[in-house]
Formats: sequence, C-alpha cells, structure tokens
Amino acid sequence: MSRHLPAVSGRELVRALRRAGFVLLRQKGSHVSMEKRTGDGYWRTVVPMHREIRPGTLSDILNQTGLTKEELAELL
Repeated sequence: MSRHLPAVSGRELVRALRRAGFVLLRQKGSHVSMEKRTGDGYWRTVVPMHREIRPGTLSDILNQTGLTKEELAELL
C-alpha cells in the first residue's frame, strides 16, 4: 500500500470503525465518540464528522484505535 493515508470522510471512518468492532458512545455536535473493549482494556477515539478528515487527524485516530493504514483500507 502507498505510504499516504486514504482520503476519508467522517461518516466513512465511523462505518469502518464499526466493522472493526468499535461502538458509538455518543455524539456531541459534529464529533462522534467511539470505543472498543478488549480483554486488556479499551481503545477510545473521537471522530470529527467532516467531509474529509485531514491526514494528521486521521493518523492520530489510527494511533488511538491501534489500526494500521492497511487495516483501515480493508475496512473501507
């Protein structure tokens, strides 16, 4: 896969995270809080519901969720 992150909207990212086992905790304004519980604890992140999520923001979300670029591409 290329080293660049894919262009993705907030709605597409929420859908991909749901496929990865994350659940919606709440939505406040244009931001959605999501969480995935594991045996060791949990992964939690906030997704901005923008038309296109900036690469730096998307990179931070991937770090917070433990997903790789390749895993995200498969989920989209």
